Amino acid sequence: MKVLVNLYNKHFGKFRTTLCLYSSFTFITIPKVENMINTSSSVLKRIENIIKSDEDKRLYRGLILQNNMKVLLVSDPATDKSAAAMQVNVGYMSDPDNIPGLAHFCEHMLFLGTRKYPDENDYHKFLSEHGGSSNASTTTDHTNYYFDVAPNHLKEALDRFSQFFKAPLFTESATSRELNAVHSEHEKNLTSDVWRMDQLDKHTANSDHPYHKFGTGNKYTLETSQKENGVNVREALLKFHSTWYSSNIMSLAVLGKESLDELENIVVELFSEVKNKDVEAPKWNEYPFENEQLKTCTYMVPIKDLRNLHVVFPSPDLLEHYKSQPGSYISHLIGHEGPGSLLAALKERGWCNSLVAGNRPAPRGFGFFGISVDLTEEGIKHVDDIVKLIFQYIKMLKETGPLLWVNEEQKNILAMGFRFKDKESPRSYIVSLAYSLQNYPLEEVLCASYLLSDWRPDIIEKLLNDFNPDNIRIGIIAKQFANITDKKEPWYGTDYKISYIPEETIKEWKNVELSDELRIPDKNEFIPSTFDLYVLDKDVTEMPVIIKDTAITRVWFKQDDKFLLPKANLMFDFVSPLAYLDPMNCNLTHMFVQLFRDALNQYTYAAEIAGLKYELSNTKYGLILSVGGFSDKQNIFLDKIMDKLTNFKVDPKRFEIYKENYIRSLKNFAAEQPYHHAVYYLAVLLTEHSWTKQELLAATDQLTVDRLEAFIPQILSKMHIECLLHGNINKKKALDLVEIVENRLTESINMSPLLPRQLLLNRELKLENGCNYLYEVQNNVHRSSCIELYYQCGLQSTVNNMMLELFAQIVSEPCFNILRTKEQLGYIVFSGIRRSNGVQGLRIIVQSEKHPRYVDERIEAFLLDMLHYIRDMPEEEFTKHKEALAVQRLEKPKQLLHQSSLYWSEITSQQYHFDRANVEVAFLRTISKNDIIEFYKNLLAENADERRKIAVHVVSVAGEEKEIPKSDTPLKKDSQIIQDVTVFKSSHGMHPLVQPYINITRKGNKSKL
Repeated sequence: MKVLVNLYNKHFGKFRTTLCLYSSFTFITIPKVENMINTSSSVLKRIENIIKSDEDKRLYRGLILQNNMKVLLVSDPATDKSAAAMQVNVGYMSDPDNIPGLAHFCEHMLFLGTRKYPDENDYHKFLSEHGGSSNASTTTDHTNYYFDVAPNHLKEALDRFSQFFKAPLFTESATSRELNAVHSEHEKNLTSDVWRMDQLDKHTANSDHPYHKFGTGNKYTLETSQKENGVNVREALLKFHSTWYSSNIMSLAVLGKESLDELENIVVELFSEVKNKDVEAPKWNEYPFENEQLKTCTYMVPIKDLRNLHVVFPSPDLLEHYKSQPGSYISHLIGHEGPGSLLAALKERGWCNSLVAGNRPAPRGFGFFGISVDLTEEGIKHVDDIVKLIFQYIKMLKETGPLLWVNEEQKNILAMGFRFKDKESPRSYIVSLAYSLQNYPLEEVLCASYLLSDWRPDIIEKLLNDFNPDNIRIGIIAKQFANITDKKEPWYGTDYKISYIPEETIKEWKNVELSDELRIPDKNEFIPSTFDLYVLDKDVTEMPVIIKDTAITRVWFKQDDKFLLPKANLMFDFVSPLAYLDPMNCNLTHMFVQLFRDALNQYTYAAEIAGLKYELSNTKYGLILSVGGFSDKQNIFLDKIMDKLTNFKVDPKRFEIYKENYIRSLKNFAAEQPYHHAVYYLAVLLTEHSWTKQELLAATDQLTVDRLEAFIPQILSKMHIECLLHGNINKKKALDLVEIVENRLTESINMSPLLPRQLLLNRELKLENGCNYLYEVQNNVHRSSCIELYYQCGLQSTVNNMMLELFAQIVSEPCFNILRTKEQLGYIVFSGIRRSNGVQGLRIIVQSEKHPRYVDERIEAFLLDMLHYIRDMPEEEFTKHKEALAVQRLEKPKQLLHQSSLYWSEITSQQYHFDRANVEVAFLRTISKNDIIEFYKNLLAENADERRKIAVHVVSVAGEEKEIPKSDTPLKKDSQIIQDVTVFKSSHGMHPLVQPYINITRKGNKSKL
């Protein structure tokens, strides 16, 4: 659960990749349900003519229930997960003025028992036993709840879900305990610069405007101050829910394998009882910044060493203009990164490296248009000049006037995106639909943000006129302002200073001249001209196969026969032992990648807009180049990338800028969340070769342009190339694309192959039986400490994988319920599997205000109870867990990229187990409860002969000195303290590498087809 904030940077989605169950979509005939409910009296309106893409095979129906709840039903007989999401059009801007965080607290509490299902963990337990998951989020003006579940259990899950909105309990006990979780969530965010910036923006708004509020809440706002004022928070929660949780401001989206009629019956039966209190969704037409808050510059001191500039203008709420998207027209041009762009001019001066422009998320009724750039050391000296360039670009847009061809290009790209839209996971898809239901007519809920039908140059012109110096708000974030700040934001303690921009500066910005270097972007040459699919090869295979194998190159190929979209993914692993040879080489490889991406950005930006992307990244084993998207012009794109890669010249000015960035990023790791530190230190301890942040930082002293120029031809001249080509390509096209890569490398560089031994992967340290290691580090940034316990369980194999995964599945829900919900050890509680270098084990992570030694003791007590928990578990419940895990493992990839990533993971790990899910699930279904008990007794029980435990304690020394309860102070007698990482690693052997699942020749110069 989380409160969402308005981010200044780009949003990136998270995807979960899973393995494929079916070779193609299969539409199942659903048998008629007996005793169908007559829904006519419960439905005010049905909408059947919902506009969808021609490629979309799902069926849709919109409903408005008698209680005025909006509903979207999605029938997908081939789905392997069902999902639902409810959006309530109220958020924390509707908190009572005297109880900040109440809406967010209400969101937390709905999970902890309802009248029909009073057990606090009933909802989580049900989903866990049926392959599901859930979450929720609270924003300024809405709250979203969502879950997914195995398809056969949608109605039961929806029944539990619907009770959130009908009869939550808000018990005294749960209310008292869950306060700790809300407080812990806030504590986690205290040192996040994103959260600090967001709250500072709100704090500096008009104090009488609801935008000024603090939305997360903490113990002071939800407990201490309320007790002082005689307020009963439980009663306030009940009142808030009773007032605002009204069906007429709710939107529900449901996806299932059932027919539309069956889904309608389920929804009507379960949600018609949600009360319609006939409330009006709040809308704030007044802008939160009045005249005295405009023409200001706010200087903020960050936690990390950051340098950013944010320029913000007021904007109307543009939602009603979704058919013309005037804000998107302007953000497309101001945020462009090609030749003649604002970013290109700023980079040429050495003032910044990135720029983001567009309408920031805002509550209903008003909006913000923001332009954000990072600042170099030189750039922070030229803030006024950067803003001047922004106004010069805006002036150019005004004088040029709105251009129909630009709008038509955007229109075509959006329509192309809608037509060939990748299928999403049911959960993420349904969450987005629940949001869209609140904003668009039901007929257009799928297409509203994709299909431009109107051209409104008048609105574009008005917006550009409003983006003037009289309306500007500027924010600058940098460590160097620590000596000039004179104010402190109350909730996060952010140091800041506000100054009015001098009138002479405002006047200069008003009277800017046009700049010759700023211009409208060129027409996009990367928009596909054909969407034809290749005819399937006669010998199309079910899994990737090798179609070329030489001393230098091995090519894996899989022609897509499932997704049938005009897209392809090309992946090239340039393996070189030089990349991670020592800290200096690691730094040089990083710099090469960053400077390459920077140099190619102007060219590749247009391709990215047109749905053709690339990524170059450095790994321990070398470089990975991936190209993905529409397949039409991938050959031209790939050739340009390889041409630049093999003829790369280092720009000394850009080198110094990116070197300084890299040094700051290494130093900034100290301010990452404690759980990041725990994960990092465990990897350092257990991985065969791992350079620490400190070692990398120390080696930056020797980073020079000359060294990098000498290094690049060395790393490119001796390597092995492992490739995967997957998608809308045939075998001939695949070989042609690989030839482009090979030719560019051999023409420019005298390449030679690697020896097989140079292609071996890193191994994992082997812990001895009965060990109990402890590595303790301090953190002086965060108030919370963190612990990661890891119990090493051996090499990956079908048997070991399934035993460990099933055990993790069984203990996941009780771990969260006991350690977080009941014991309230912290907001972040995680249990799961750690896999690295072919070795795996159980990991439990808890980030807590309590000392790690105490948390360690509580985790061990929890694990001790798990023997009785499993032993006493009914066979029916045990079977549910097996099927829940099977559902998760057999979930089909929803996108071509997801499937490509699964294949690529098998290739880069050198395991090549492409049918892993089916093979492992077949074994999973043979596991008995006694097998899991024996697994626990052998590897995880406190006195198990083969128990191999290592703990990382990240101890907070920030703020007040931590008190360690006396009973928790002594270490266990068998604890072995790791004092020196090198000594620890040198005294242990390594696990062998997992051998390939298929019979395959080792990579290298002796490989033969």
